[in-house]
Amino acid sequence: MSDYRIYNTPMVNKDFKGWRADKFLSACFPEISRSQIQRLISDGNVVCDDVTIGDNAYKVKEGESFVLSIPEAVEAEPLPQDIPVDILYQDEDIVVVNKPAGLVVHPGAGVADGTLVNALLYKCHDLSGIGGVRRPGIVHRIDKETSGILVAAKNDNAHKNLCAQFAEHSIERTYFAFVFGVPNPINGTVEGNIGRSPYDRKKMAVIAKGGKPAVTHYQTVENYKTFAAEVRCRLETGRTHQIRVHLTKIGHSLIGDKVYGTGKKITAKGIDDCIKGQVNNFPRQALHAQSLGFIHPRTGERLFFETPLPEDLDGLQAVLRQI
Repeated sequence: MSDYRIYNTPMVNKDFKGWRADKFLSACFPEISRSQIQRLISDGNVVCDDVTIGDNAYKVKEGESFVLSIPEAVEAEPLPQDIPVDILYQDEDIVVVNKPAGLVVHPGAGVADGTLVNALLYKCHDLSGIGGVRRPGIVHRIDKETSGILVAAKNDNAHKNLCAQFAEHSIERTYFAFVFGVPNPINGTVEGNIGRSPYDRKKMAVIAKGGKPAVTHYQTVENYKTFAAEVRCRLETGRTHQIRVHLTKIGHSLIGDKVYGTGKKITAKGIDDCIKGQVNNFPRQALHAQSLGFIHPRTGERLFFETPLPEDLDGLQAVLRQI
């Protein structure tokens, strides 16, 4: 059983008598998701008084106790895959890519392959091992549905050096975002610690206590009457979903953001329905990592890369200009 983590429940008392097994175990172990507990039961990894329980709807009885055996996760080593990726620059130390929207950066929960890591292993062969089995070479990430520039390390020395630059906030990163409404003031700075939302653990939020400090500087590049705007964001820090969270905090969530922009739409009369439809139904968050600047980890040379808007955001911009 050394390959399993073992969880023991207390005896069922009268308060829990008659509860479904999956519900009772979820109450005992809130750190384990209900769906994971249901899979454990279905897979025969839950025992009640030495008898395997295979039914999630099993009604627990007073005085019973349960044992959960959770198999230790074994990380699979990513394999090289011939996935098209736009390489902007590479040498013996680093590789800089223009990641398309829809491509996950590295394997993780629910994503075993088909990632940028798989593509880079095919293109570059060698990546640093510091990131771990699933994240070789990865020193920073951008969301699956965000397009744009990302740098990866091809050896451990480069990895350590780039990570130090990110930690010192000396990396220059600029993003273009298309948002609902026009920020007021049109240029400014958003600050606020970012951590897990206390109301939805799948989302990040600006929180009063805990979290990590985050600073986003923004500049309104173009506005489309009062209905939308193109905003340039410069990151001083790099927290998970930082731009999406900070712009939502000031009331201007990203067009196409299905997590933080729920309910945001252009509904005003006088705007062509086709235009409203294309904006309101844009299929991904309208965010592009446009530029990246850093010091080369070996030569000390200052490198700077930038890319134009991808085709879909270029099309969104053209639609917005018709408002």
